[in-house]
Amino acid sequence: MSRNIPQAEGLTWISPQSLIQLRHLAARLPLHSSKIHARQGGAYLSSFKGRGMEFDESRMYLPGDDIRSMDWKVTARTNQPHTKVFREERERPVLLWLDLNPSMFFATRGAFKSVIATQAASLLAWSTVNSNDRLGALVFAGDQHIEIRPKRGKSAALDFIRRSCDHPAWTNDPAHHQARNMNLAASRLRKVVKPGSLIFLISDFREMDEQARSHIINLSRHNNLVLLHVFDPFETALPESGQYKVSDGVNEVSLNTTSNKLRSVYQSRFAEHQQKLVKLCQQHRIHWLPVSTEDDVLESLQTGLGIHDSKNSQFRAGK
Repeated sequence: MSRNIPQAEGLTWISPQSLIQLRHLAARLPLHSSKIHARQGGAYLSSFKGRGMEFDESRMYLPGDDIRSMDWKVTARTNQPHTKVFREERERPVLLWLDLNPSMFFATRGAFKSVIATQAASLLAWSTVNSNDRLGALVFAGDQHIEIRPKRGKSAALDFIRRSCDHPAWTNDPAHHQARNMNLAASRLRKVVKPGSLIFLISDFREMDEQARSHIINLSRHNNLVLLHVFDPFETALPESGQYKVSDGVNEVSLNTTSNKLRSVYQSRFAEHQQKLVKLCQQHRIHWLPVSTEDDVLESLQTGLGIHDSKNSQFRAGK
């Protein structure tokens, strides 16, 4: 396994100890709705909606009450019109949807996309703890899902870190290299999420089908979504003309980039993929946040969420 190579820590794998240390940096990434002005579709800034609403009680309907809040079950039982009364939740659920599929274990610069994604998720986890919100998560690869129910406190972040680092996807065992199943992961998220939640979708979003897209759109109707797109610079454009060796740690192939047509098609393919993500975000008020494998993770989150920090984070993948 790559984690047996100490020098690879923070590059091809990440230790729980390193992720726990991120707690000190998370103070510079506040998730308070009044301080966040996240980029929507990369085009403009907008504040998050804030915390969700929780059912409090039912009472007799009064003129002027919102018809959408009618409590039809109580109305039918008592034969008298009743309406639901809601109150603002003290803690807002924050959900981390972390993709550890095989395509995430790749990089030509910086660290693996899986490492960047897990570091970003851990920073957000500690920030959630600092905001006194409830933290939940869905960590997935293929058909393997680790579901963590939302809860408060330091133990929630530690549980997320431990279970993320223990996911079988981090091994080089071919048995865990399953085909991507983003639709199942998105469907499962819809079933467990509570309206009014803040959801961070952290992935490269490769091979996202229409079913997964539909689930994400439905989630955006009653929640705040941040689509955190992790990518490697190599995916945006092929390197200069030449012969390159590419390996997945087991197999090795030779890549010839002398063809201008090949380079153009390759670059257009990624641009189209990213544009689809941006369009999805613009149409459904989802916050789009791109992060490269060679970027400073904390700075990328601060910039993407519109959080100004006068300090230099000095935190970059592989350092």
